[in-house]
Amino acid sequence: MVEWMIAAASSGSGKTVVVCALLAALRERGMTPCAFKCGPDYIDPMFHRAVLGVESHNLDLFLSGEDCLRRHYGRCAAGHGAAVTEGAMGFYDGIGGSDRASAWHIADTLDLPVLLVVRPKGACLTLAAQINGLRNFRSRSRIAGLFLNGCTASLAARLGPVLERETGLPVLGYLPILDEAALESRHLGLCTAAEVADLSVRCTALAEQLSKTLNWPRFLALGVRREHPAVPETAAAVRCVPIAVAEDRAFCFAYRETYEIFRAAGAELLPFSPLKDSTLPERACGLYLPGGYPELYARRLAENGSMRRAVRAAVEAGMPTVAECGGFLYLGRSLQGTDGAAYPMAGVLPGTAVKKDRLVRFGYAELTAAEDSLLFRKGERVPVHEFHYWDSTENGTALTAVKAATGQRWSCGFVGKRLYAAFPHLYFAGRPCLAQRFIDAAAEYEKEETRR
Repeated sequence: MVEWMIAAASSGSGKTVVVCALLAALRERGMTPCAFKCGPDYIDPMFHRAVLGVESHNLDLFLSGEDCLRRHYGRCAAGHGAAVTEGAMGFYDGIGGSDRASAWHIADTLDLPVLLVVRPKGACLTLAAQINGLRNFRSRSRIAGLFLNGCTASLAARLGPVLERETGLPVLGYLPILDEAALESRHLGLCTAAEVADLSVRCTALAEQLSKTLNWPRFLALGVRREHPAVPETAAAVRCVPIAVAEDRAFCFAYRETYEIFRAAGAELLPFSPLKDSTLPERACGLYLPGGYPELYARRLAENGSMRRAVRAAVEAGMPTVAECGGFLYLGRSLQGTDGAAYPMAGVLPGTAVKKDRLVRFGYAELTAAEDSLLFRKGERVPVHEFHYWDSTENGTALTAVKAATGQRWSCGFVGKRLYAAFPHLYFAGRPCLAQRFIDAAAEYEKEETRR
């Protein structure tokens, strides 16, 4: 099995484009690749899945521990011929000015070789100095090769030998700028894969280019060569608790691992669309509303009054509900759309959501519960992540959040025996007990409904 991490000195280097090109090219070579993304990113894995047609998973050393990360990586990589992990931000950029939970930390934990993506814009020998700085910053940098992105053939021919001579690292290839394969962005990063027209055509163009400009023998030889034994299948859960899962363009920020953990806890997942469907799935005994882009579809969500009423009725009737970020906004009184207008939402919670001019409470944090509730136990501390430009006039006060990087504290969240509704995103794979509590509560609700 060939394994690489694709990383860069900073965001904006084109890692996602390079990774998509690699995945498509590896697939064309019959190597059945799989993909991973460092950090709590929802959008880049969507592109991996669109390219591969299989799942892509997140790797995060703040939301989960090292042992959990190794097991998760090995289980997901098993049976594949190649594994490509996309880094996040700058290679060493972790929490609070440290390398904790950085792409380097993950590469070091998993013993992965790193292909460093560089944009040779306006620099030559200075670029070599920067690369040497990155390589020597840690004794085990894991950097094993270089890749030139946004680089012409003539520049690659001139620059490649200089970088190899000055850094001792092989330049494994390059990609020129391909206008026909460009990926567009918006306020939370790239547009989602579902919104990119002709994505398969763009990825095919990237793969065709890479087949000509990547030194495949060196790339395959320098990648880790190891096998991950298949993890024995666990016995299927005895019960099958039906959980309604919001899944459409407005609610698309959910970790694949979350669904896997829900199923392992005994859930049967019933996808539904708050944009298109008129009511919740008939048998649903639990409700999961993940994050996404509800602000882009505020008018359509408001126009679907029957679904808003169904969600409100379910929550008020005691159906166990988990609502994160965009899902939390959907439960509020109103949501300001990108057009500036305010649109009615489910009305379960008192707040109104409005757009801010910058990211709000962005980053990793830790939640502490004051009392027992659906997911948390009193005093329990749970790692989370926030990433949003919209804010609510009523964020709740049931939980205490402490930002990992700065120690900043604030109150947030509405919780109860059968409710978690707040901005912070949870990583259930790192805390399986949270998923078990959710599914247990849904099973209890199902029994109560049966007796009625």
